[in-house]
Amino acid sequence: MKSSKLSKKIIITILIILSVIFLITTTTMMRNSSKSSSYQSWIDDAVAMCDRVVSAPVRFINSTVQAINTMFATFEENEQLKKQIDNYTALQAQNQAYREENQELREQLKMAQTLTNYETVNATVINRSPDNWQNILIINAGKNKGIQDNMPVMGSKGLIGRVIQANETSSKVQLLTSSDNKTSHYPVMIQNDGKSVYGLLNRYSAEDNAYVITQLTSKKNVKKGDRVITSGLGGKSPKGLYVGKVMKIKKDSYGLNEEVYVKPAGSLYDVSVVTIVKRLAQENGD
Repeated sequence: MKSSKLSKKIIITILIILSVIFLITTTTMMRNSSKSSSYQSWIDDAVAMCDRVVSAPVRFINSTVQAINTMFATFEENEQLKKQIDNYTALQAQNQAYREENQELREQLKMAQTLTNYETVNATVINRSPDNWQNILIINAGKNKGIQDNMPVMGSKGLIGRVIQANETSSKVQLLTSSDNKTSHYPVMIQNDGKSVYGLLNRYSAEDNAYVITQLTSKKNVKKGDRVITSGLGGKSPKGLYVGKVMKIKKDSYGLNEEVYVKPAGSLYDVSVVTIVKRLAQENGD
């Protein structure tokens, strides 16, 4: 049965093809003839109809292929645009980093210009451990540039720490935010209307984001906004290095002595360039 149906379909297809060929041939011959008739018109209409029937699937296939090609071309274009956007985003981030670094270098240059009375060395931060972020940073200057232990280290706005280990080409700097009180101790003085109150930078309060000065020589002449600088006493740092401004004054935990809270001169968390103060310019030797 299947074979018989298939044969009939083949025969019908062949007959349709032969009919189309016959119609096309007849139409061509009649067109070449100078005479025209209604028969010819009928033949032309029939041929046109057959042409539409036969060419419709071809046109559909062509349009489908074009649509698929367009879809793939659009997909590839979208992928390229996504890559360009990713590259643009990365470039923006890189430019922002360069702008921030340039700004910090400008601020560090201004800081260096205020230290004309000191012999200084500029250095770049090359390492800072995430698990020791508040305490230690490594710089790319060491004994080869005359760096020694206990030399004070300045950020872009003021004092941020001191050298605790000078190697040949690098040094380890401990920040004033360190919990190591012995290393953080700095003799300082509070300036107010030509009068000075001396004390010891004792520790850093993470809760207040402030240095704490104790052992004040006077409870008077200290108010909010007063400048705090190093006093030069003790022999471990030169006099006049800017530390910050007074935030508040309050009693210690025992309620006996006054403590002065000082707002740091600059951020200690985003430091990429530092200045090491070696000595006063007029001093000789190490």
